[in-house]
Amino acid sequence: MSDATVISLAQEAIRTATLVAAPIVLIGLLVGLVVSLLQAVTQIQEQTLSFVPKLAAMVVVLLLLGPWMLRLLVDLSTRLWGDLPSFVG
Repeated sequence: MSDATVISLAQEAIRTATLVAAPIVLIGLLVGLVVSLLQAVTQIQEQTLSFVPKLAAMVVVLLLLGPWMLRLLVDLSTRLWGDLPSFVG
């Protein structure tokens, strides 16, 4: 296996991981920012108030985008397993 092949595989894996993780991380960031602003405005400093909405939003995004994320991961796995003989020999 050449260096270019390894770099290409690593780039594809990182790209796929970023695409799969980005929606969940971004929605958690946005919901956390909104909740923090509301806590600052109302001066309510409750720990569960910041955790529960983020968790709920992340679960909703996972339910909505889960099939797309799974398809990305399955496509990558299928390509890797299909190309495995060319990597070895």
